[in-house]
Order: sequence, then C-alpha cells, then structure tokens
Amino acid sequence: MGGRQVLAARRRLAEALDGELPGPERATAARSVVTELGSPDRLLELIAELASGEGDPEGCARLSYRHVLGFDKLLLIDGGPRHMLRAHVWHPGAGAIGEEDIHNHRSPLASYVVRGRLAMELYEVVGDDAVAADDVAAARYEESLAERSADWVLKPTGPARLRLTHVGQYAAGSSYALPAHTLHRAWCDTDAPTVTLFLETGAERRRHTDVFTAAGPHPGAVAKVPLDVPDYLSALRDLAEQLRAA
Repeated sequence: MGGRQVLAARRRLAEALDGELPGPERATAARSVVTELGSPDRLLELIAELASGEGDPEGCARLSYRHVLGFDKLLLIDGGPRHMLRAHVWHPGAGAIGEEDIHNHRSPLASYVVRGRLAMELYEVVGDDAVAADDVAAARYEESLAERSADWVLKPTGPARLRLTHVGQYAAGSSYALPAHTLHRAWCDTDAPTVTLFLETGAERRRHTDVFTAAGPHPGAVAKVPLDVPDYLSALRDLAEQLRAA
C-alpha cells in the first residue's frame, strides 16, 4: 500500500521507533527521524507521491481536518498506535476557536519546522500557595473524543493558575520534542504560512488532554470535520506547491 517514498518513510519510522525505547531515548529518536523525513527535498517527494493517490488516501483523509488551534492537520503515514506522521500547515491570523489555548497531548511528540517560523510558550500549573503577580488565570478543561464521533468534547474542571516557563521561536530547520504532559501554546510567527512535520509516537496514549483558556468559556463540544478524499489530495497538492516555492 504505497509507492516508493511512502514505503521508505514507513520503513524508516519503524526502524527508528519500533521497540521498547525508554522515554528520553524515544524522544531523541523521534526528533532525529522527523528531522530526517522533514528535509525539504525528501518531504516534497513524499507529499507529491501521496498527492498522486499513493498510500491510503481514504484512511488519511478521514483523519485530516482543520484543527481548532488554527492549522490544517494532514495525516501522511498512519502507523497505528505506534506512530502517526502528519503535516501541519499553520496560517497567520487564522482566528480559530482555540488558537489561544494552552494544552498538552495524548502522546509524546516531535516536530520539525520545514518552512516559516513557529513561536511557542511552555507553562506549568501552580498551586494557590505559590501565586505570583504575572501568573495567568485560566479555565481548565479535560478534552476527549466523543464516543460515537470524532468530535472534541470539553469538560470544565474548574479554575487554574499557570506560570510561563519558556518562550521560544523555531525557524525553518529547527526541531523539538515534548513529553505528552507538557503544557504549551504554539502559533504561526510569520506573515506567510508555516509548515511543520509532526510525529506522535508511543503505544500508550492518554485518554484525555488538558486544555486551559484565559479567553472565556469554550463550547462543550467542537465538531471535527474530516476532509473528503478530493479535498485531502488537493491540500497535499497545495502543500507540494508551497514546498517547491520555498
């Protein structure tokens, strides 16, 4: 199921990530392989092959959509519970529902910035006995998937206070890896779209993520609208054109 580039990417991911690697070693391996696969020429070859209909366009389209955080999420390689390789296309000023949200993930992740630039902030939750003047007051939610659909369900769990611990910028050629529980916020930091190659890895996925917002209450559920196959292939062709123009 797939052409030469798809099969090569699947094989490389399996070589790097299959097996019982300890957490720090797995993060290092994930960051290394996503950097390798995200090199512009290699990624362009993979995207162009997928855009021609190779791989699993039906399965990948079902798991590709506009994310509530304001980027297009395009699944490239579905490695089941072991790893998922996606392209994220971040749009400046997207105005998405959750673009200000601070959140974590179900699985450890690694990401490589292919073009453009991301800004990122890292946070930690602070207790009432350690409050500082510049802490952020936020509403806390548990985010999970609806039982009979892929919609996001947000359950309020009360107020919280967060402390900013790190601010960074990641330009093209940069990479990073984060444990699943790390609270962060990221956004496109340029006037042109930013493209990242994003890898989730690890067989054990958390049942929910934590979402914090200081921008007012969230709706209880947010629809996740998957792409159909023609729109998925069109998005890949557009992405290939962006990579050629980079």
